[in-house]
Amino acid sequence: MGKLFGTDGVRGVANEELTPELAFEIGRAGAYVLARERKGRVLVGKDTRISGDMLEAALTAGICSMGLDVESVGIIPTPAVAYLTRKYGAVAGVVISASHNPGEYNGIKFFSGDGLKLPDATENEIEDLMNNKGEIKERPIKNLIGRVYINENAADDYKEFLKSTIETDLSGIKVAMDCGHGALYEIGPQLIEEMGGEVFPINTNPDGMNINDACGSTKPQLVQRLVLEKEADLGIAFDGDADRIIAVDEKGEIIDGDHILAICSRFLKEKGKLEKDTVVGTVMTNMGLDEFLGNNGMDIVKTAVGDRYILEEMIRKGYSLGGEQSGHIIFLEHNTTGDGLATALQLIQVIKETGQRASELNGIMKNYPQVLVNARVENSYKTKYMEIPEIKEEILKLESHFDGEGRVLIRPSGTEPLVRVMIEGKDQDMISKKAHELAAFIESVIGPK
Repeated sequence: MGKLFGTDGVRGVANEELTPELAFEIGRAGAYVLARERKGRVLVGKDTRISGDMLEAALTAGICSMGLDVESVGIIPTPAVAYLTRKYGAVAGVVISASHNPGEYNGIKFFSGDGLKLPDATENEIEDLMNNKGEIKERPIKNLIGRVYINENAADDYKEFLKSTIETDLSGIKVAMDCGHGALYEIGPQLIEEMGGEVFPINTNPDGMNINDACGSTKPQLVQRLVLEKEADLGIAFDGDADRIIAVDEKGEIIDGDHILAICSRFLKEKGKLEKDTVVGTVMTNMGLDEFLGNNGMDIVKTAVGDRYILEEMIRKGYSLGGEQSGHIIFLEHNTTGDGLATALQLIQVIKETGQRASELNGIMKNYPQVLVNARVENSYKTKYMEIPEIKEEILKLESHFDGEGRVLIRPSGTEPLVRVMIEGKDQDMISKKAHELAAFIESVIGPK
């Protein structure tokens, strides 16, 4: 069967790669592994994709076949499933979503009873069981077979949770919102209105295939225009499962994840709520955030790219704030995953309590220019480039050239025969030239012959 779980669950084209047969087996094996300690219910939520119903039915059958009940919470964001799994005391939670991918794709992602993404070891155990089906010998019968329950209060419970995460209402605040025809298409606008704000929502008519289609967080131009048109205080755009956000200030300028971390870290530090005065970022975090934090009495810890690695570091070291440039922001006081709507509320709270406009807050951190160039290489070499003496020497020489005024980051692509060369520094033209030169050099040494 091969490797199933990627960095964020199982994904593929629905009914071609991610088939109902596969969903059934995932549900069966996942239930077996996650429920050995105790029986109970598994929460299942989904986004607006047309294939969600098909995959939910198959997945649910697999879970019920192992004697676990399923609690279906309908169309709801990924972070809601993480939160509600804990709130309801469920054995596990499952989200059927392919996040920012096009409508023909779908995915299956598990959360433990603690609302945490499964560690690699647990995912590997589920895969091993699916590759050796004979090992699952349990076949509950009679009244031991699982049942399905429909929870019609899940969205309201999630909204009440979100309201509790800030200490102010939204009166006087105008919000432009691009829901991306995704999981927040109803909850997002409802919440802003219920909290006293004025909201201008777009892309709230999912048809099963238009999720993320030239809209949402991957196409922020729409919400940039909407902010200016409606003279809104803040713009927010979500991806399909709403675990991340791209924000826009009142001047139409992007507030990316690094800037959100700068804004929220300073605010939380002043309130004494930033644990250890430290933010967790990734190796792709802009150096401008390092500089801002250092100048304001805060530190940064960096992990590999991926919100699961950020969360692991936060839990391990007791940090309270972390995130990625792409807009996955984790406020561990509130939730165990990135939460686009919760992040939007945190930004609005800063705007209201400080009296500053979003553009003023956006300006507290200055980005270092970044250039990313791909070097096409022989696949067998893409993780071994630092073992090639001349490449290692060239990278070290370039790092020495920057001497703290920039940095060089080289990492292999997860899916293609590419090495990605990212250079960051103060001079855009110079770093662009150096990045292309280094990529060309790497290709000359280990490129396809």
